[in-house]
Amino acid sequence: MPAKIYYDKDADLALLKNKTIAILGYGSQGHAHAQNLRDSGCNVVVAELPGTANYDLAVKNGFKPLSTEEATEKGDMVTILLPDEIQADVFRNQVRDHLSPGNVLICSHGFNVHFGQFNLPEGVATILVAPKGPGHLVRSEYEGGGGVPCLIALGEGAGDETRKLGLAYAKGIGGTRAGVIETTFAEETETDLFGEQVVLCGGLTALIKAGYETLVEAGYQPEMAYFECMHEVKLIVDLMYQGGMNYMRYSVSNTAEYGDYTRGPRIITEQTKAEMKRILQEIQDGSFAREWILENKANAPRFKALRRKDREHSVEQVGLQLRRLMSWIDAKEV
Repeated sequence: MPAKIYYDKDADLALLKNKTIAILGYGSQGHAHAQNLRDSGCNVVVAELPGTANYDLAVKNGFKPLSTEEATEKGDMVTILLPDEIQADVFRNQVRDHLSPGNVLICSHGFNVHFGQFNLPEGVATILVAPKGPGHLVRSEYEGGGGVPCLIALGEGAGDETRKLGLAYAKGIGGTRAGVIETTFAEETETDLFGEQVVLCGGLTALIKAGYETLVEAGYQPEMAYFECMHEVKLIVDLMYQGGMNYMRYSVSNTAEYGDYTRGPRIITEQTKAEMKRILQEIQDGSFAREWILENKANAPRFKALRRKDREHSVEQVGLQLRRLMSWIDAKEV
């Protein structure tokens, strides 16, 4: 059954006319939601911590940031755009008791709702409005007259009236210009985690490191290994982004296309796919969520160690030096 997709004609911004929208967190998504909604004529308040770069940015952008408690009390619709790992504690300690019956809690990722980390008070509905792109793109596309596709899902206590409010919100950030796809909290959360772990982040970085290490261990120069296994990934991904795998294969050489068909399945094997299924099961049954929640309760020692180890990997050190030679790249350093 094809997905239900909503567009501008399906959403009514007038539903937000007499409502205040509280944006909790002025980070990647928060700055885009707040500014786009304001530019769409909505009444927006922002919550951010004084003394932080995000607080200063909010002030620079014309907002007067409030505490989380104050913003929640002012909001008829409260959007929580904080990192997954701190949302539950902030909700429990600073948000829940300041919500009122009739409020709507909006999330841009379903992790904490789907895995039961929010104990909602009676009369408060939840809805997911999730742009499928980073905040800077949500903002720039809106400013250019376009939009980033969004997902929408109904949570606890939500019905058709809440859906209409969610669609109005999506229109306010530009999502209905591109299309808003209806899903569920479970589907959004589980597919998002799976994509990050198996392909977009975990799978890709592991593949890059393994390829780089194989070439270096075989005696090739690290710089050559970097270009072949890291730098050129963007070229291939850009082609797929524009026209799928067929367009990428049309654009590369016949030699590369033949190697794709014949050698790719020797790298991503049935054993790899079986491991993907195990990872999906860990997401579906809550094992990964429990692991990540407990990791943060313990102040994330494993996470910090893994981050430190990979930052010191040779491919990162070589890449740092090479990117400094490429003036056309807007090189970043962490």
